[in-house]
Amino acid sequence: MSGLKISLLQQPLAWMDAPANLRHFDLQLDNLNGRDLIVLPEMFTTGFALEAAKHSLTQPELIAWMQEKAQRCNALIAGSAAIAGEHGPVNRFLLTQPDGTVHFYDKRHLFRMADEHQHYQPGNQRLVLAWRGWRILPLVCYDLRFPVWSRNQNDYDLALYVANWPAARSHHWQTLLAARAIENQAYVAGCNRIGTDGNGQHYRGDSRVIDPQGEILAAAEPHQAGQIDAELSLTALKEYRERFPAWRDADAFRLI
Repeated sequence: MSGLKISLLQQPLAWMDAPANLRHFDLQLDNLNGRDLIVLPEMFTTGFALEAAKHSLTQPELIAWMQEKAQRCNALIAGSAAIAGEHGPVNRFLLTQPDGTVHFYDKRHLFRMADEHQHYQPGNQRLVLAWRGWRILPLVCYDLRFPVWSRNQNDYDLALYVANWPAARSHHWQTLLAARAIENQAYVAGCNRIGTDGNGQHYRGDSRVIDPQGEILAAAEPHQAGQIDAELSLTALKEYRERFPAWRDADAFRLI
């Protein structure tokens, strides 16, 4: 399929209260139909809490909820959560298909300015998943600052970022999302939360979908809960990359 209908849910998060957050997203998802991809923010069950993995849902519990929502919406449901992994807590981006298939990516770049690296284990595997004819690269928040990890090796069409990105650095968020789209000649979507967390950190959202030339296709109102929708065109993406093949002159490299 050429078109991909995507929705980003820019919402507040209840601090360290997974049941309350799931009830909230139940309401957002219950009447959401006709989409291919629905994106929730980073750590959508708890907010960005260093001890979240000890108090959040288990991975099977969370996956069961996401599978039910994916089946009901007939869409890929995506969002990250704090998970107690085999080798320690991880910030895990889960993407669940309607047939129950689950993909996951563990956040590689941990936000040391908030000591995330002292409480979570970094991921080391880049993931590109295929969904309805599209190749999707899932990434989490601080990953946005590291262009090598986001580099398009002609292996993805859409880079998907989920975040708890503070309002104080909103300009960075908006600028870097556009930069990743332009330099990688790919669509970019960034879903961020709003509200104030348990540490007193403020978030304004600025969730958006950006085309391969850096133009904003859809953007949420700052500080406002809401859903933003966009339809992406694989045909338009391929035509642009053929018409302006800057990717052919990219420097060769290998991730290690």
